[in-house]
Amino acid sequence: MDIKAFSNILLEIFYIMVGLFFILTMMFTLKDKNHKTKYGTALFWGILGVIFILGEFIPPVISGLLIVVIGVLAAFNQINIGTIKQLDSTFASLKANKIGIKIFIPSLIIALVALLIAQFTPISGVAAVGIAAIMALIVTFIITKAKPTEFLEDSNRMFQSVGATAILPQLLAALGALFTAAGVGDIISSMISSVIPEGNILVGITAYCVGMALFTAIMGNAFAAFSVITVGIGVPFVFAQGADPIMASALAMTAGFCGTLLTPMAANFNVLPVALLETKDKNAVIKAQAIFAIVLLAIHIPLMYFLAF
Repeated sequence: MDIKAFSNILLEIFYIMVGLFFILTMMFTLKDKNHKTKYGTALFWGILGVIFILGEFIPPVISGLLIVVIGVLAAFNQINIGTIKQLDSTFASLKANKIGIKIFIPSLIIALVALLIAQFTPISGVAAVGIAAIMALIVTFIITKAKPTEFLEDSNRMFQSVGATAILPQLLAALGALFTAAGVGDIISSMISSVIPEGNILVGITAYCVGMALFTAIMGNAFAAFSVITVGIGVPFVFAQGADPIMASALAMTAGFCGTLLTPMAANFNVLPVALLETKDKNAVIKAQAIFAIVLLAIHIPLMYFLAF
């Protein structure tokens, strides 16, 4: 078995594991007698679970129809948080004091192990993240001495707190692919060409960086925005002027991340923390990040100008 096939098998295993967590949330929802929209919410989690577990075998048209059903459920406000077991604040404080700084070890393990596997083995980067997450979970059990039932209850609480935004990153990534296939990049290029003076490197770089940030803010995903903006602005107005494509692409991607800090569309960054921390101001995270995002975006322009040329 070659390494690519092995990586794909690992990915399928991880997808199935995620799908099982969605099914678990569906079961918790169905058992909730006080949930006002439990059938719609359970259907949402059930559909997600089926897609993640059996996605390899489901025809694309069927998967698309299931996504439409999810959209309808969200549009009619049928996906809501139910009655979930709340964490006792006293117990949490005692645990936090006992564990101390060791609580950060699992997070560091995810980053470190994923980096090492991706850099020094032929296993794909995505599969490396999955392996790292499993290792971090094991270490979490060792550090906290938590029971499996507590792990399942906390998983359910997290998924329900996130709600419909759990699927937003996948939808936005798919949207980026659709935009590219539909030729949106070419349309953007034709529009920008009438504004940017031919051969002006600085203006081209500015348009590339700002375009990445704005399109990422609209789509909520820098990876989805990258293909569209690079085709529409990067290639004709930056790469064609002699820029190092590797350096320019890397800086364009991080410029896009500045847009990630400014938008609620980036649910996993800006909505998830608000939901988990139960913050009253839904835009608190974005407000705290905004000034840093704008400053970083401004810094990207001279960086690309001097490093990519």
